[in-house]
Amino acid sequence: MLRIRPPGGYTKQDTQKRKEWLAERTGFKLNDTHPDEPENLKGIIENHIGYMPIPMAVAGPLRIQGTYAQGEYYIPLCTLEGTLSMSMTRGFYLTHQSNGIRTQHIKQELSRSPIFIFQDFDKRGVFSKWVTANHAELKRIAESTTGHGKLLRIDQYPNHNSIILDFVYYTAEAAGQNMTTFATHEACRFIREQFASSHGGQFKYFIESNFNADKNPTHRTLVHGRGHHVIASALVSGKLLRRILRTNAAEMVEGWSQVSPAFQMAGVLGNNMHVANALTALYLATGQDAACVAENSIGIVSYELRNKEDLLVLLSMPSITVGTVGGGTRLKQQRANLEMLGCTGKDSSKKLAEIICASALALELSLAGAIGTDEFAQSHADYGR
Repeated sequence: MLRIRPPGGYTKQDTQKRKEWLAERTGFKLNDTHPDEPENLKGIIENHIGYMPIPMAVAGPLRIQGTYAQGEYYIPLCTLEGTLSMSMTRGFYLTHQSNGIRTQHIKQELSRSPIFIFQDFDKRGVFSKWVTANHAELKRIAESTTGHGKLLRIDQYPNHNSIILDFVYYTAEAAGQNMTTFATHEACRFIREQFASSHGGQFKYFIESNFNADKNPTHRTLVHGRGHHVIASALVSGKLLRRILRTNAAEMVEGWSQVSPAFQMAGVLGNNMHVANALTALYLATGQDAACVAENSIGIVSYELRNKEDLLVLLSMPSITVGTVGGGTRLKQQRANLEMLGCTGKDSSKKLAEIICASALALELSLAGAIGTDEFAQSHADYGR
């Protein structure tokens, strides 16, 4: 019988065994790839001088039932932190034996938020009404720059003699940072030309006010979301908690209630132990913009007692800024990893976002168990150094 979890060990032979195990489990042979040619790096990096190899691991299987992600997945992770891939695998095994992780994809929105500043105080109100009246034309202008993005709305935020226009887009399979920039810039050029010619007055604009909090953790993102918004949950049996994590549901719930006030005392946005770890490892492996971890790691975790001894684990992630086209997703190894995950084609960015949220939940669950049983330090002593 083929084993569920990856074979262990640190030798070259052990690495080969894991590759063979992965091929047997998935039918996907993940070959070693040669570095991408420098000519293919335009749009990804400037002043290129070489490559820095990052070790890549596999965790799994992740069993998931989601809006777009369905079935079993084997998760590629690029990390330099010992215990991370092992801990995620433990979370996967625990949830796999408890019927997996459920995910719901809530929405996908990304914005660019230019600010317009007027010398004449009264012109700001006139401008606001003009933008509303010309929404259809602004939508046409913005969408003319992309074959995939759609302008959903333009939210307005006035302040003194200035106003922020938050151009909110659906970005399809792209993460969307460049898409929203190009589209919004074209709309701003149209505004500058048309409004000035019809209403006069002096004003200036900046393409980005940072109101949308691109690559910044903020309360606004926590409440309204940015990128993909995904919620994950898993109902873990008490029997498996005792056997795999060596704890029980009541202790997990009590422990989380005791540590949660510390999040508030420290001013942490959200409440999770290390969602950023899962994000960074998966982002590097799948060609995402790793700097987005800053805004994407504001997830909210909760634990609830169910059926007297079972544990309901929930993770809400309002901001997962990922795509399956463009940027680093076209690098050879990153592309192969996306193919292994089945994250290509229509709705693949939503599928990837669900896989990422589920992976983060599994990692959170495993760490919470290790802290609750006081195995955290010893596990890092054994595997993390």
